[in-house]
Amino acid sequence: MNHKIIQSASNSELKHLARLIAQSNYRRQHQLAVLEGIHLIQTFMQAGHSIQTLYVPQLREHDHEIAALIAKMPLQKVVLVADNLLDKISDLVSSREPVAIVQLPKNTTATEIQDVVLLERVQDPGNVGTILRSALAAGINDIVLSKDSVDVWSPKVLRAAMGAHAYLNIQTVTDLAAWCADYTWPLYATALSTSAKSIYTLNLTLPAGWLFGNEGSGLSAKILQTASRHVIIPMSGHTESLNVAMAATVCLFEQQRQRLQAYNK
Repeated sequence: MNHKIIQSASNSELKHLARLIAQSNYRRQHQLAVLEGIHLIQTFMQAGHSIQTLYVPQLREHDHEIAALIAKMPLQKVVLVADNLLDKISDLVSSREPVAIVQLPKNTTATEIQDVVLLERVQDPGNVGTILRSALAAGINDIVLSKDSVDVWSPKVLRAAMGAHAYLNIQTVTDLAAWCADYTWPLYATALSTSAKSIYTLNLTLPAGWLFGNEGSGLSAKILQTASRHVIIPMSGHTESLNVAMAATVCLFEQQRQRLQAYNK
């Protein structure tokens, strides 16, 4: 049996795919995201995610890597797309890559989570992608974003995170302050307040949540009130603050350093 082939730009399935790529509200409505590129798709499959549908440029059906990918998929979940139709809907400038639809992860309650990174109104896709990669590298698997942060499942964030999404439990919540109120472990907020303590004076060996805020204005007063402690990263010279992604990386790796040191004693 041959694979299904889409041959027209007016195909309803292709229009659905285009809206999933372009519209964050549509992604949330259907609880679906689109993976663009063979390596990102491979990463999700290796992490155990189920691919809902795989769309492959028909001209590349027999390319070695793509053929190997198709071989791992049920026949009914593979769709060939004729000509350059994927170019017209892809977020990539010139795409000859396969794309795949995956289900978004289900939300987890605050009481079920230990280590977590929480992002409030972080807008830059590159910053969020870097934070996801740093969290994963530092051994943190849970990420919670406020609803007014950038869409974490947008193509730009997916590319910036370079596959980290596949191994993380990521959710966006309507009321971040309420979520924090239910969290049972200490919450650390990076903030330039008079009560802030140096990150290097803290014992970070127990589970904890880390709050990071907007690139320009930082964390809101409401979210700062939910924190168990305000922390700063001591710096030399005339620099007052770090980029949010760099600050998050420093904090998460200091936590990781302390834990590895404690484990190896």
